Amino acid sequence: MKSRLPKVGTTIFTVMSTLAAERGAVNLGQGFPDFEPDAALLDAVNEAMRSGHNQYAPLNGVAALRLEVSHKVEALYGRSYDPDSEVMITAGATQAIMTAILALVHPGDDVIVLEPVYDSYIPSIELAGGRAVRIPMTQRYRIDWERVDAAVTHKTRAILVNSPHNPSGMILRESDMRALEAIVLKHGLWVISDEVYEHMVFDGEEHQSVSRYPAIADRAVVVSSFGKTFHVTGWKIGSVVAPRAVMSEFRKVHQFNVFVVNSVMQIGLAHYMASPEPYQQLSDFYQRKRDLFRQGLANTPLKLYPCEGTFFQLVDYSELSNQAELDFVKWLTCEKGVAAIPLSSFYEDRVENKTIRFCFAKKEETLRLAIDRLSVLG
Repeated sequence: MKSRLPKVGTTIFTVMSTLAAERGAVNLGQGFPDFEPDAALLDAVNEAMRSGHNQYAPLNGVAALRLEVSHKVEALYGRSYDPDSEVMITAGATQAIMTAILALVHPGDDVIVLEPVYDSYIPSIELAGGRAVRIPMTQRYRIDWERVDAAVTHKTRAILVNSPHNPSGMILRESDMRALEAIVLKHGLWVISDEVYEHMVFDGEEHQSVSRYPAIADRAVVVSSFGKTFHVTGWKIGSVVAPRAVMSEFRKVHQFNVFVVNSVMQIGLAHYMASPEPYQQLSDFYQRKRDLFRQGLANTPLKLYPCEGTFFQLVDYSELSNQAELDFVKWLTCEKGVAAIPLSSFYEDRVENKTIRFCFAKKEETLRLAIDRLSVLG
């Protein structure tokens, strides 16, 4: 059978999580918390279920949740999106990104992505009949905007950006957004902005959402994640905001992709989001975990890259081993009992930087156990 995605196999996240389970290793590979969400959120969902909200939700999502999303975006970023025509609830951020690409990208179009690149972006572009144009980030995981601008041709339809950035933990700053704005206006590009870690920005920095910048926001689909924000990744619920004309096309694809999203969880989330406190506290919550993990690794041969956002920490192991990244993380899992993800998995050509990614979205005792096991490296 001829495959539409001949290069796609089992994801590295599945491979490493399976190996971690087999070996009883601390799983700092796949990006999900090992702690429970707020009981108040679970209670709100249970109450919605018991109250009879168990049938289809509206196509674009429960009205109360769309309204909360609209209020949050306006309060944080100053952009007013109509909750009826410019907000959509999705079955997670991955579905939202694929739907945005299918809505905007036509066969033969180019889409610029920044490498290292999250694994779902390229298959989504290829399924739409587009071609991904990969622009490598610098050695310190910044964006060379002159190189991005030079890569634009008459075929370029869109650019896909991700901040805070998975896997590097880099954030876009105002200077980056102004450079993006200039390119978008110069070439008339669409922007798909993956902002699922928007509430995990550290050291007093602000998240620079595309929604803050009117000239970009007018041509952008902005993707967020309730799962990442509220520690419920298994619920697979996200949101999208976009101008009315773009959302009209997005809705067409969404309708025949998932149709609607889980009703009771939407209602529970709407009730829970009436208070902004949970997401307002999230950066401090994860910064404490980041700092604990970084301090624990400070005296190991692992060299820490800056972590400006997300719940991921990159480390360079070149002082410890000459192994290829995949071999090293398998050795680390089997011999030291800690699982990680090779950064090479985020590159088309499996670029080797002797760098791996840890996830610190874990309980303190989990992180301390991982630190204990990693402290003997050397």
